[in-house]
Amino acid sequence: MTKTINTPKIFGTDGIRGTANHFPMTSDIVLKVGQAMGYILRQQPKRKGSGRMVLIGKDTRISGYMLEQALSSGFNSMGVRVHLTGPLPTPGIGFLARNMRADAGIVISASHNAFGDNGIKIFGADGFKITAEMEKEIEHLVFNEDLNSLLVEPSLIGRTRRIDDAVGRYIVYAKNAFPMHLTLEGLRIVVDCANGASYHVAPAIFEELGAEVIILSDEPNGYNINDKVGALFPQKTANAVLKYRADLGISLDGDADRVIMVDEKGRIVNGDHILALCALHLHRKKALPQNTVVATEMSNAGLEVCLNKHGIKVVRTDVGDKYVVEEMRKHGYTLGGEQSGHIIHLNHSTTGDGCVAALNVLEVMQQEGKPLSELKDVMIDMPQVLINTRIKEKIPFENIEGYNEIVHSMQKQLGSEGRIFVRYSGTEPLVRVLVEGYDKRMITSQAEEIASFLQKKLG
Repeated sequence: MTKTINTPKIFGTDGIRGTANHFPMTSDIVLKVGQAMGYILRQQPKRKGSGRMVLIGKDTRISGYMLEQALSSGFNSMGVRVHLTGPLPTPGIGFLARNMRADAGIVISASHNAFGDNGIKIFGADGFKITAEMEKEIEHLVFNEDLNSLLVEPSLIGRTRRIDDAVGRYIVYAKNAFPMHLTLEGLRIVVDCANGASYHVAPAIFEELGAEVIILSDEPNGYNINDKVGALFPQKTANAVLKYRADLGISLDGDADRVIMVDEKGRIVNGDHILALCALHLHRKKALPQNTVVATEMSNAGLEVCLNKHGIKVVRTDVGDKYVVEEMRKHGYTLGGEQSGHIIHLNHSTTGDGCVAALNVLEVMQQEGKPLSELKDVMIDMPQVLINTRIKEKIPFENIEGYNEIVHSMQKQLGSEGRIFVRYSGTEPLVRVLVEGYDKRMITSQAEEIASFLQKKLG
């Protein structure tokens, strides 16, 4: 009888993520991930005239130094050269992987999580995140194969070096998303860098285009990334916009692949509103392929109501910007994103890019001659309640006794205009309960009841 090998699953909705110095974000596992990826690259057809080379970037977490060295060692041991960029936004690695003809690009980051977490995101040579099949292959090699038996001979060991111009390259790349005939002169912009990977590049991008920039959270110390700042805490940006009478605010997360904006009145402009105003602008220019936008199950129903009025279709995917990108590439769409601020302009970026998304909003403002507050109001949110509940285990919802009955009963109360969406976080031990409907009191009560029920069952 053949014994079944149970391979641990370390990849989630956006790469590998966990607490630093705890499985799987330990030096030994990360070294093996580098070896596994390096071995896979060795099996692929060799690019003419060059050896294997990967880029590794990171955000500003203290654990990034440790994991960067472990990952580099893993690649080197498989004969792969490594170029280290230092702190750089996640989309910058996607861009540079293509631009520098690398075989892969790796980002060491836990995105919007607190400093104690870290993670690994992997891009292929084309600048897009690797496939689920490759993730499974890496997991198999890490846990089921003797990687030491696959190491290269001493003469073939790779070397690691730092590259100094990655920041400048990314700044130029991001600025190219903004039309050459436009300028940001005369605009005052607040930019919150979340003490993260964008602290060098984001201020420079907007300043070089002519804006007066008021910079927040640009002094990372290894521990303060995302600490009550950035895209998860945009109120700090909103307060600064009002204080300095700015034209708008830009709030990035730790690895700058998402953005939440603030209008001149100090109101939050989330990813759904950014998608709506960009989609309508592109539609008016007849530049929105198939009049379609890709969003996720977490996007507000108001987005569909707004865009459907103008003949624009909204396609929904599972939560995660990689699923949005997959749908876009499959059907030739160019605009998609998430309520959380991952906005993908596929004709420029291969993944969510907070700086590029903000520049696209600024382009709409300039070309239409309207302030952000007026553009924001094209979409009216349907009342929505989201509760995140910490849990100890993740069991398929259909296997939880009483779950289907409680949700079915509540959906009946909501009627056809409301909806209930419950999912596990792909990166944290959380269950997310989302309820939408026009009766705010009812949806709040329902969300609280479902969250309490699941906390008792899973906590």
